[in-house]
Amino acid sequence: MLKETMRAYLVSQDGEEVKGEVTTLPTDQLPAGEVTIEVEYSSLNYKDGLACIPKGGIVRTYPHIPGIDAAGRVIESQDASFKVGDRVLITGYDLGVSHWGGYAEYVRVPAAWVVKTPENLSHFEAMALGTAGFTAAMCLLAMERNGSTPEQGPVLVTGATGGVGSVAVNILAQKGYTVAASTGKADQHDYLRDLGASEILSRDDVSVTDERPRPLLKATWAGAVDTVGGSTLSYLLRTTNLAGNVALCGLVGGHNFNGSVIPFLLRGINLLGIDSVACPMSYRQDIWQRLATDLKPNNLDQMSQVISLDDVTGAVGEILQGQVKGRLLVAPK
Repeated sequence: MLKETMRAYLVSQDGEEVKGEVTTLPTDQLPAGEVTIEVEYSSLNYKDGLACIPKGGIVRTYPHIPGIDAAGRVIESQDASFKVGDRVLITGYDLGVSHWGGYAEYVRVPAAWVVKTPENLSHFEAMALGTAGFTAAMCLLAMERNGSTPEQGPVLVTGATGGVGSVAVNILAQKGYTVAASTGKADQHDYLRDLGASEILSRDDVSVTDERPRPLLKATWAGAVDTVGGSTLSYLLRTTNLAGNVALCGLVGGHNFNGSVIPFLLRGINLLGIDSVACPMSYRQDIWQRLATDLKPNNLDQMSQVISLDDVTGAVGEILQGQVKGRLLVAPK
């Protein structure tokens, strides 16, 4: 039963200042939607961090509840596809962006955004994956649709200790790929090896910072999952082997990069853009089924920890500074 009030992490704006705090709100303030869900877990993503700071470019209307992921049980439904008690999850769409998100005891959303949680996936596991795991799976599947196989050689995962990177390292290794991982955290090499990485590179090893770099460098990688962008993407375009696939899904290193057409023309490489927000529902459901079965990481417990709403402010600062390892789940209660 829907309570009259709910705990939530509310972000408000006062002039140029944006501040987040835990508060209690009437549930009649929940936005419109056919399905109301009691949230068991949400998660913290880089995008959520941007939603909590001035000029983050994510939120246009305040006050706002962040949280681009949510998983829990349906407690009210005006759509025949969902009944009270159904286990469900939501990632992407406008959740936590222009629509109040998962950092609250309840979310109310359009039915078209809701996915029934696969039977063999707990809500802890679903949010340990969340948008990050969903994106990592999209990267792997896009690469394989474009011809990637483990036999072609090593695949590099950049920003490998983050949420997307951690899941990508794990599922690539489970699928038989030789995985190299790059990170700026010198103290996390053992963590990455436990996830399945066979080689660790520093952030500097995988960056091109010359103003006029050579258009091609030594062909090293059969493919890559790039969560960084910027100078790291410049490096990947120059070092990916013939017909290799680079799946680009992040920009923590910047949204501009120095590149040329030469790697595309002389090595036939493929730059694959990954958009998890507007993924069609039928494909979204297929990916979640894969994440519950053959793509389910075997190290979810190791890469995940749970925080409360009271911990969100500190965690936002950490994720924006690149200090978070793996996945942080947010438990609203």
